[in-house]
Amino acid sequence: MNTQVTEVIVVGAGGAGLTLATELALAGVPAVVLDRLPGRNLQSRAGAIQPRTAEMLALRGLLDDALGRSIDYQLLGGHFAGLPVPLDFAAWDTRYPQPVLLPQDQLEAVLEERLTALGGRVLREHRLTGLRQDADGVTATVTGPGGTERSVRGRFLVACDGAHSSVRKLTGAAFPGQAARARMATADLVLTGDVDDSSTGHISSRIHTSPQGHFVMITPLANGLHKLIFSGPRTLSAERDAPVTADEVRDVLHATHGGSLDVAEIRYSSRFSDASRQLEHYRHGRVFFAGDSAHIHSPAGGQGLNLGVQDAFNLGWKLAAVLRGEAGEALLDTYQTERHPVAARVLALTRAQGVVMGPQRDGGLGELRDVLTDLIRLPDANRYLAGIMSGLDLRLPSPDAAAHPLLGLRMPDLDLVVGDGEKVRFSELTRTGRAVLLDLADAPLDGAASWSDRVTRVRARAEAGAIDAEAVLVRPDGYVCWAGGAGLTATLARWFGPAGPAAPTR
Repeated sequence: MNTQVTEVIVVGAGGAGLTLATELALAGVPAVVLDRLPGRNLQSRAGAIQPRTAEMLALRGLLDDALGRSIDYQLLGGHFAGLPVPLDFAAWDTRYPQPVLLPQDQLEAVLEERLTALGGRVLREHRLTGLRQDADGVTATVTGPGGTERSVRGRFLVACDGAHSSVRKLTGAAFPGQAARARMATADLVLTGDVDDSSTGHISSRIHTSPQGHFVMITPLANGLHKLIFSGPRTLSAERDAPVTADEVRDVLHATHGGSLDVAEIRYSSRFSDASRQLEHYRHGRVFFAGDSAHIHSPAGGQGLNLGVQDAFNLGWKLAAVLRGEAGEALLDTYQTERHPVAARVLALTRAQGVVMGPQRDGGLGELRDVLTDLIRLPDANRYLAGIMSGLDLRLPSPDAAAHPLLGLRMPDLDLVVGDGEKVRFSELTRTGRAVLLDLADAPLDGAASWSDRVTRVRARAEAGAIDAEAVLVRPDGYVCWAGGAGLTATLARWFGPAGPAAPTR
């Protein structure tokens, strides 16, 4: 059997897998991306990117391409459980205070085009059938087009192969959590009748229910299509692999809209559930898990795709640093420390929203919705939920409880002046995927030059009061790991390895 050798095997070419492969390619680390499908899944699936994901795409110069493919439909803000109060993301000082209506297939197209430009590619119709790991790496057995079998050998393997992950099954990784209580479906389709796409733009204006337990959310797509997420008695009892029929959709539309809407054509459809599960450990030897292979939950709040993309941004630069010999493998342990709690919180939030969005209106649920709606109108409560739902509030754990207030937070996308007066945003300094040491006061920064092969030092000026620090060290994923004061060289060594030239990778 022929064996292909690479550094990282990425299983799955969805949002998480393509983000990870692109980050590795940007760092010059070879990777092989395997996907079982013959081509990209053209169903819209996840429908929006949250503000923090938009910021991270901007760090790599990908956001403009994503915006160019987005749906021209202005959302007023996020939501919690579909309640009729927009979440105000602007309270978190972001350049992107609205969710971007971007079907998942379009985000994947943006990422795959960048991967191709960096010299990478996806091996389609390659199904993982076996996996063996040892102290030095992982060997994957793959069945390709026509049933040909081959093996791929890498130093690490990252599972990004979704909710029904083959890697998870092959490694025997336990996937504890809550079994499905409700089944739903989604479809990209052509509707007939009076579809009002000129509503307020808030999510609650697109959610419709019936007393019999029907639920439908309608979102416009491009080229006359609409995306429906729906459920009802027929959907609840359907088998997971059963096709979504026009009659099933009509049943929901009739219950929620009377006779005003009908189905002309279903282009793509799929079923899902509100099962909520999470791996206890995101690393099993030389195998890592990201995205839906590591955690699944209901789509309430629209966080799933964003969670996976942000997993990949966190893991990508760390894998690259280890494989380039810049850092020890202890750096990889921070992936679990930093990302596992984030997903655990999302799972708790989606379960709570599922209860609040439930079809029952007896037993006090209607009154609970009214109370929550009033609470979300309070600025502090709104800001709290907006931060959680968008990912903008994330603070990474720090060993120093009394550290600078910026430590562990995302770096603001400041307006800066560099060189002889050139105006740039901070995000424009991160396109190479390297860490940035932003010097805002021509500080000495003793010892920093010893990491110049891994960290880009930029002398710049910011608007007065924009940031309370003379210098800031920002990781490749956009989070502040040092902000003035003592400890710069210790922080550089912690995140980016020993001073001096990187050690050989083999």
